[in-house]
Amino acid sequence: MTAPTVEFTRVDETGLIHLNRPHRLNAVTPGLVDDLLAALDEAAATGVRALVLAGRGRAFCAGHDLKAEPEVLDPVAGRERLDRIQDVTRRIRRAPFPVIAAVHGYALGAGCEFALSCDLVVAEEPAQFGFPEVSVGLSVTGGISRLLTLTVGPIEAKRLILLGERFGAAEAARLGLITRVVPAGGHEAAALELAASCAAKPSFALALAKRLVDEGIDGTVEEALAREVTGALLTERSGEHDQPREEFAR
Repeated sequence: MTAPTVEFTRVDETGLIHLNRPHRLNAVTPGLVDDLLAALDEAAATGVRALVLAGRGRAFCAGHDLKAEPEVLDPVAGRERLDRIQDVTRRIRRAPFPVIAAVHGYALGAGCEFALSCDLVVAEEPAQFGFPEVSVGLSVTGGISRLLTLTVGPIEAKRLILLGERFGAAEAARLGLITRVVPAGGHEAAALELAASCAAKPSFALALAKRLVDEGIDGTVEEALAREVTGALLTERSGEHDQPREEFAR
């Protein structure tokens, strides 16, 4: 029986998704994309309050599997396949809980896009990031042309995408792309620690805060101001802020 390319487990209030193609450094195939989307749906259905995305073996994800048998697709099918890959970014951003990437080894191409679509990113010190798509005649996906530019600015975004050079965890932190750098091998434990901290917070307020930031990225300042007023009114009406603080420390 073939092992699943993605595995989901639950630890208390936290979900944990592992990319599971270690023999190919968790390189992306259409099957892995389908399994990852299914795992994200399963996490949402089980009511987790935070989720960690990690990889088994020696890497988080080394990008698209360039050794896989190439698909011959007509333009319509090709667009559907690309939309399916981008659904990973959509699903992570729309999840009503924080998603935290735990990066080790390589996070390249689509793997880097998966990581940077998450709300928080923890990386071990030896981790390597990069966008090699242009170098192999491909194009970035996953919303990176927008999200990367918003984070690092257009000049740095062009440097990273046009040159395709790999960069380490320290450089990723300097650019503001990752949340925390930890010693080698400590990425998953650190990500689970952050997930537990998130899961202990009021779930409605947490989900709303994530949505406000993401919608703020997608809109204007005036739209953000209006949404923040709505959010403040909604949190006041939720009653969560009136409940004993101990309830949120579990």
